[in-house]
Amino acid sequence: MKKYILIILAGTVLLATSCKKKRSEPETAQPSETTTPGTTDPPVTSVETNPSNSRYSPAFTGQTRVNAVRTTTAYQSTVITSSLTSPWGIAALPDGRFLVTEKAGNIRLVTASGQVSAPISGMPAVNSGGQGGLLGLCIDPAFTTNRMVYWSFSERRSDGNLLAVAKGHLSSDETGMENVTVIYRATPAYSGTNQYGSRVIFDRTGNLIVSSGDRSDPGIRVQAQALNSSIGKILRIATDGQPAPGNPFVGQADARPELYSIGHRNQHGLAFHPVTGDLWEGELGPRGGDEINLIRPGANYGWPVITYGIDYSGQPIGNAIQQQNGMEQPVYYWDPVVSPSGMTFYRGNRIPEWENNLFVAALSGMHIVRLVIENNRVTGEERLLASERQRFRDITQGHGNALYAITDGGRLYRIDRQ
Repeated sequence: MKKYILIILAGTVLLATSCKKKRSEPETAQPSETTTPGTTDPPVTSVETNPSNSRYSPAFTGQTRVNAVRTTTAYQSTVITSSLTSPWGIAALPDGRFLVTEKAGNIRLVTASGQVSAPISGMPAVNSGGQGGLLGLCIDPAFTTNRMVYWSFSERRSDGNLLAVAKGHLSSDETGMENVTVIYRATPAYSGTNQYGSRVIFDRTGNLIVSSGDRSDPGIRVQAQALNSSIGKILRIATDGQPAPGNPFVGQADARPELYSIGHRNQHGLAFHPVTGDLWEGELGPRGGDEINLIRPGANYGWPVITYGIDYSGQPIGNAIQQQNGMEQPVYYWDPVVSPSGMTFYRGNRIPEWENNLFVAALSGMHIVRLVIENNRVTGEERLLASERQRFRDITQGHGNALYAITDGGRLYRIDRQ
């Protein structure tokens, strides 16, 4: 296991490394050289310097390539373990530990000091081919008393593959998942193995919000616009998998009552704003067109009819339009892509200038995005930990208000005030 400390003072990055350790042995941070924070503001320019894939124009000022900002508070990031295997989702436990899903089908417990447990037994089989596997997870708001865990995964069925949502009870000795039940399946099934989504989080009413991807291929992704399909949707279900009360399409003919919003592509990020309670979502575009959306119940977010991206072949998607009546605009988009994955809003006073900012794990971008949001508009963007050259998969806030991020390379980072 390698150990890293990254101390960043106003954008100056210094790195230290040490020797390997055994898998379950925690790593102790060693301080590296420090410098004095800078005092000058960054130039009024975007953090993005590469050319766009398309020539599409934004619908409003600040929808893309917003001005760069820079954290002035001294902070550090620490790799507390590098012994995970393709981690996909992370959930903070009340006692300061974490549950982490691994793509191949395991859930592990990880301590804040980096000790990694053996795989928790009792998990259902996953189809980890392509972009499938054991995906997002969350714990019940009453976890301290009921020990319930919820997760999404790709499931192989006789008629194809689909996104499934399951729940289970973490045993008292924390070695197994008990009474595991699949509560929801996003149908129709499809033979492909790409773009399932998927994050799972609780809303303030005790119901689950689930992102279900468009499954990628042109022949099925059009179902993102179909009200009788779970493909390319955000879903809102009760903990037994039934449609949640008050959903926007309840009672509408030929519409699934579990649908909450439609017209999505591949949504790897869901988070509620800590002040407004609004649901925010991040989804991966094709070549260009990664989006951050403010989700409204019953709204249509346009995919694949409108998009700021182009197809991987370089050809336009559909009629190459970016706006259409009745379809929502993204609050923010990237072209070229950063591949936004898990995301969280920062809460707490450890780094006051981060309060209510949105932090997004970026895969192809290989950094963590910090977005400053004011009145539901992005006013500033920063790229953190870019020198680490890691595909950041998910991020959450843990005990003591530090941020914790996992990477495809198996690392778990703690990011906190120096």
